[in-house]
Amino acid sequence: MYLAGTGRPDAPPHPLGARRRVPATVIALGAVSLVTDVSSEMVAAVLPLYLVLGLGLSPLQFGLLDGMFNAATALVRLLGGRLADRGAHHKRIAGAGYLLSALSRLGLLLAGGAATGIAASLAADRLGKGVRTAPRDALISLSCPPQTLGQAFGVHRAMDTTGALLGPLAAFAVLWATADAYDAVFAVSFCAGLLGVLLLVLYVPSAARAAPVPPTSLRRGALHDPAFRRIFYAACLLGAATIGDSFLYLLLQRGLDLSPALFPLLPLGAAAGYLLLAVPAGRIADRVGRRLPFLAGHAALLGAYAVLLLPVSWPTVVAVPVLLGAFYASTDGVLMALAGPVLPAHRRAGGLAVLQTGQALARLLGAAGFGAAWTFWGQGAALWTAALGLAAALAAAWRTLPAPAHDAPEAP
Repeated sequence: MYLAGTGRPDAPPHPLGARRRVPATVIALGAVSLVTDVSSEMVAAVLPLYLVLGLGLSPLQFGLLDGMFNAATALVRLLGGRLADRGAHHKRIAGAGYLLSALSRLGLLLAGGAATGIAASLAADRLGKGVRTAPRDALISLSCPPQTLGQAFGVHRAMDTTGALLGPLAAFAVLWATADAYDAVFAVSFCAGLLGVLLLVLYVPSAARAAPVPPTSLRRGALHDPAFRRIFYAACLLGAATIGDSFLYLLLQRGLDLSPALFPLLPLGAAAGYLLLAVPAGRIADRVGRRLPFLAGHAALLGAYAVLLLPVSWPTVVAVPVLLGAFYASTDGVLMALAGPVLPAHRRAGGLAVLQTGQALARLLGAAGFGAAWTFWGQGAALWTAALGLAAALAAAWRTLPAPAHDAPEAP
């Protein structure tokens, strides 16, 4: 990894333990994500109940609706990244995505139970999320020097996760105060989403315009760069060996015969672990190189698989969410910090969008494969296959990812 001001590419720029200031842009974007996640998770927490119990949709109908829009989100990222790179409009495109998601809450409020209106609102929310993700991460990447990107993404992800934890609590508080009035949840969520847009407009500066580049460079895709291509292949390979959190929680629930009422609490443990470990993981990545923490995070996920292969007990309920939290803390922001400096500024958002989309589609493939293996072979054989597949993917990724000394030089 390139670290400015040192004679060695992977040497730490400051004495170990030195605190580095996080740029104001990162804090502002973290605040935007925190408020927006409160808004989105308020809706996510009550939407299954609203659609299945309130409006009478079958679980299959809800699953197909949600899965279709989640798949579309991954593809829309490419459009958001491409548009953001044209003229360095990162803030404008990210803002459009945040505004679209906020307006989708208003759509739910006005739909009145109409299936078409609800589908359109869900589509707008997913499209907004897809459009804003790559430009936002590009803004973070462009706002600070390469040697502090791990910490910057860690701070942002910690603030983002705080919003994800507060959202369901806010939703249930509103439902309790209004005697289960779902419309009140949508109204409060809409106001919170607008607040996020306002914070973006007022406190997040636009990305600096890059120097003019040759037209041939603009047409050249991110995958033409050998270092980025290796990162992309490794991320997709590991993503295809990721079976999805819901399956892990379902294995826990079945192993202990947990009450269905306790099932929604399981993700809170992983979110809390992510929140606590995101910043330390980012700082470690800045010191030792991002390749090792990224692989270590997937080793933590492999540990979660291994724990579930043992007889399930109550300590397993603690170990699996903690290992999942460590996995996300060491991989999500760290991957962006690893790939960002490889990409030139005029292709930063588009390149990150390609990486995020590839990883998301690979994870979708991995989850579908595990579901099929569970159906035809049983959960034990499926989990063994997933564990062996992830171990093989880790070994391949170790050889595929750029070595620490050539980890992520700042692209011109």
